[in-house]
Amino acid sequence: MITVGIIANPASGKDIRRLVAHGSVFDNDEKVSIVRRVLLGLEAVGVQRVLIMPDRYGIGLKALDTLKLSIEAGLMAMPTTFMPADSQRAAGLMAEQGVRAIVTLGGDGTNRLVAKSCGDVPLMPISTGTNNVFPLMIEATTAGLAAGLVACGKAGPAVAHAPRIDVFRGGASPGAPPDDIALIDAVVYDERFVASRAIWDASKLCEVLLTRAEPGNIGLSSIGAHLLGGDYPPGHGLFLRVAPEGRPVRAPIAPGLIQTVHVAEYRAIAPGDELLVRHERPCVLAFDGERELELRANASALLRLNPLGPRVIDPRRAVEVAARAGAFYTNFG
Repeated sequence: MITVGIIANPASGKDIRRLVAHGSVFDNDEKVSIVRRVLLGLEAVGVQRVLIMPDRYGIGLKALDTLKLSIEAGLMAMPTTFMPADSQRAAGLMAEQGVRAIVTLGGDGTNRLVAKSCGDVPLMPISTGTNNVFPLMIEATTAGLAAGLVACGKAGPAVAHAPRIDVFRGGASPGAPPDDIALIDAVVYDERFVASRAIWDASKLCEVLLTRAEPGNIGLSSIGAHLLGGDYPPGHGLFLRVAPEGRPVRAPIAPGLIQTVHVAEYRAIAPGDELLVRHERPCVLAFDGERELELRANASALLRLNPLGPRVIDPRRAVEVAARAGAFYTNFG
């Protein structure tokens, strides 16, 4: 059966940055509505089965309630903790069960967890988080159509790898998988503990490695975007060293939170290049805007820019490819 997964994170868009910044709040009722529209889009193009991650709020159940569908759709059988790790676990189980695409509702953090376990399954990320650089602001109906077209083999050219940062604690061994990943940014942060996780104080930034720095982004990637205006080699990442003597750059490091960051050094990072992190004081490594890994004084970590990160669907390209092939003039099945 042609199967698509849906992972809707009920906690996305609700972190502490709602208190220290001015991020939008995507309430769970709106996520229910988004999932409904995704389901209708999937049904319209021939998807036969949909697996939805269970969650504490019941987004999947509420989306299915009273919705008349001709396809099989329901909650996936899986153990739940109602913690962020459920998104990662669900992605792995969906991949094992042969889904051909996964639709995500979340921000950079949610998609990072999904990308850690989804393997080669293409992602259709819908933005409902805080710093939404990886996911797209896309109408859910279009996202459902695009994910369904890819799942049904009608829009293969619309899928491409996004880059990621592979993180190795203490160094990398040949052939060893990374200990963690980041999709947008990996940051050395001048704190001893993970604590509240989210980053909002630019004065504590030490080093920043970005997979992308397109103008218009929100979050730490906006620092590189405002520094260079997108003028760096295509397909490359960007390294920034932050220090008080550096060039002052104003950037929105969170929605509505515009701060000055002093960039003392920057350079383009080619695919496959590595950055060794080691500091004399204890610090924290943050990935995609959230503190994750505590490093003791003089402990090291290796960051590597990997061009073969998660496969991502371009929804407009998917619809374009299918339309030019006449797909919308025929019956799906």
